[in-house]
Amino acid sequence: MSKGITLRLNKEFRTLYYHGASYVDPLLIVYARKNRLGVTRTGITTGKKVGGAVQRNRSRRIIRAAYAALAPSVKEGYDLVFVARNRTPVVSSNDLVPVLRKAFTKLAVFKEE
Repeated sequence: MSKGITLRLNKEFRTLYYHGASYVDPLLIVYARKNRLGVTRTGITTGKKVGGAVQRNRSRRIIRAAYAALAPSVKEGYDLVFVARNRTPVVSSNDLVPVLRKAFTKLAVFKEE
């Protein structure tokens, strides 16, 4: 799997937080907004409330793995931000896939098939 394009600037994250659509779940928060680039960019944030460095890194790995399973069915041209919550590091990526599927359906970022 290729690395993909990631969001890195604080300005890009804040734009999504304030102007993007969101989906909230006890495991994860997803923000989505259409961009003008024609490619999908992703970003992951994990705050100190999630835990120490080990738990935050585990949360990021779990989110990346769950997104990789659904990435081929996501429309191009969206910015996506995933925010880890307290329960994220204690679940597996397989538990997170249905949450992401539900979030993407609600946010209308799945490809039409």
